[in-house]
Amino acid sequence: MLEANIATQLKSYLGNLKHSIEIVASYDDSAKSAEMRELLDEIATMSDLITLSESQDVSERAPSFSIVQLGQPATVRFAGIPMGHEFTSLVLALLHIGGHPMKLDEDTIAQVKAVEGQFQFETYISLSCQNCPDVVQALNMMAVLNPNISHVMIDGGLYPDEIEQRQIMSVPTVYLNGEVFGQGRMTLPEIVSKIDSGADAKAAEKINQKDPFDVLVIGGGPAASAAAIYASRKGIRTGIVSERFGGQLNDTLAIENFISVQATDGPELASAIEQQVKSYDVDVMESQRAKTMHSQNGQITIELENGASLQSKSVIISTGANWRELGIPGEEQYRGHGVAYCPHCDGPLYKGKDVAVVGGGNSGVEAAIDLAGIVDHVTLLEFAEELRADAILQKKLYSLSNVKVITNALSTEVLGDDNKVTGLVYIDRVSGAEKRIDLAGIFVQIGLLPNTDWLKGIVDLSAYSEVEVDDHGRTSMEGVFAAGDVTTTPYKQIIIAMGDGAKAALSAFDYLIRHGN
Repeated sequence: MLEANIATQLKSYLGNLKHSIEIVASYDDSAKSAEMRELLDEIATMSDLITLSESQDVSERAPSFSIVQLGQPATVRFAGIPMGHEFTSLVLALLHIGGHPMKLDEDTIAQVKAVEGQFQFETYISLSCQNCPDVVQALNMMAVLNPNISHVMIDGGLYPDEIEQRQIMSVPTVYLNGEVFGQGRMTLPEIVSKIDSGADAKAAEKINQKDPFDVLVIGGGPAASAAAIYASRKGIRTGIVSERFGGQLNDTLAIENFISVQATDGPELASAIEQQVKSYDVDVMESQRAKTMHSQNGQITIELENGASLQSKSVIISTGANWRELGIPGEEQYRGHGVAYCPHCDGPLYKGKDVAVVGGGNSGVEAAIDLAGIVDHVTLLEFAEELRADAILQKKLYSLSNVKVITNALSTEVLGDDNKVTGLVYIDRVSGAEKRIDLAGIFVQIGLLPNTDWLKGIVDLSAYSEVEVDDHGRTSMEGVFAAGDVTTTPYKQIIIAMGDGAKAALSAFDYLIRHGN
């Protein structure tokens, strides 16, 4: 089943197993069960430390399988065939349950092991979702570390009845003990903080004990990462406060214009950037959000949402941007229940249904093209008189028979039945007529909004809420610099953000030298 090069690589990885593990599978008569059986049979031949057996428990989902350390309870299960983006989740589960060490710091490991209570997690995913593996891998590691925690990954495409019953319209969706726990990308520290009531206080106490930095970078995307690397290479005390490494990269699929790398994808690039940052002498503080900032006597203080504070001689703001929302009635109510912002993640949940894409730029047209191969019909709505996407994308879009394009459309309301989206209301800007489209899902692709709410009244912002910077990345506050998509720098591109981050770090270093710090 596995391609020869992937099979060879997996066999090599499995050479790192420290002790015996067992794969216990539940099958039915479906074609997917046969496919799973073929995969598991192949994996079982790759190591003498792996045995494969068939479960007699009829209550288990089928097809599914658990991975168990001999003599230990089964806490990690895959209800589906973890290929695509989830193949790495399978490999890591095999290695971690087989005794290979996790890439977690000792404090995090100790915190997970100390969590008390019974926690049964279920994560609904799609194999095309690039954010899902982060959640699956985090929960799997927690289940390996703490026997009171169990986790099952559920491929929504294989269990449509559960998707319908639980009204799941966005992935990843995580259930805890039968109740919705969260949606979207979550890191292991974020999950632990939600189930361990004392986690935030412990993190804040640890952060409060840190000495002042020379340069403190706020953010975790390409600009922030480049800034941290360049600052660290100058030999100055560097810290980075990151809500999530990678930023928008985690929501980006194909990247074909990153110079020297012919083709990659967002999550892969984000992972490589994170590894490079952590290879330097950078104090990384993950899963932390900045709340406010003030300066006194040449010392800048950053207050975090968890109550902690950090001091630094200079600061680089690189908090990036998020998807811009429509801001119309019903959007917030049906977020995750028909209103979505990631077509690659959530598209498979709308197979055979009618959806809309709002936005006629490159991202909107790309979303419509991708969705057209999955759903029954796509309606693309654009506010302007014509689409703004590149000509090559428009040509592809108009060649699709199951796509309709409506221009001069002002979206005014998301409709629903209190559980899920049922339609969208828009106004024809030419005739003034109000119209309705019956839909199962609405994908919003109308650009980006800078993450600057916490900076209002602190540094100068543009009319579009971007941090105003000069050609050296300087902001209106002395000692504070900014870089990347959060700034007025034109053209929001990965490579530009990285250059911006490097420039801001060099400017900060120059500032420290000139001010005798």
